[in-house]
Amino acid sequence: MDDRTDQDFSARVLAGYEEVGADWIEQSEQIDCAELFAPVLAFLPDRPSLIADIGAGTGRDAAWLARKGHQVTAVEPVARLRNAGIAIHSALSIEWIDDRLPELSQLSPQRSFDCMLLIGVWQHLDLKSRPLAMARLSTLLGQQGTLILPLRHGPGALSRPVIAIDVEETIGQADQAGLALATRVEAQSLQEANRRAGVTWTWLAFRKTTEA
Repeated sequence: MDDRTDQDFSARVLAGYEEVGADWIEQSEQIDCAELFAPVLAFLPDRPSLIADIGAGTGRDAAWLARKGHQVTAVEPVARLRNAGIAIHSALSIEWIDDRLPELSQLSPQRSFDCMLLIGVWQHLDLKSRPLAMARLSTLLGQQGTLILPLRHGPGALSRPVIAIDVEETIGQADQAGLALATRVEAQSLQEANRRAGVTWTWLAFRKTTEA
């Protein structure tokens, strides 16, 4: 892809999410977070921590973590989802930010998170953006911080295109960014329609090992 094509792909993805209906939002919010995070539950902080949920959608996961006592920053570039999340989870103290990968320019380099999540995000990044995003995420993680990165395999919605992910390549990009693989777990999709379509996930957790 050239730069123009990269930009067009990103715009198509964001536009697709701007058009999701109330039923999509409701279905997303109904996913059980404890079941979703089961493959990496041991790698989530067990004490109050600073957590960034990148591509937070409507804040389902951010809200779950905030209820556990964590200080959560929800980063979501799609106004439709961000505004829905602010309304749905208004009772919780979640910081909402309009920002996107790979730059995450609204997050100060002085900020240091204990844990970062990217749930259902990586498949929407073009090949050129992925190593840039990995390097940027590493700069925002504190020493020994954890990155939770599930990789989606299989077809996506026509309005929200995806690009295939090479797991080993992703692990290599993380290693180059100073992130060491802590676990790798294969899992089925929790959503029946996705299972029928052949969608599976590879859950990865990384530890920050070097100063970026």
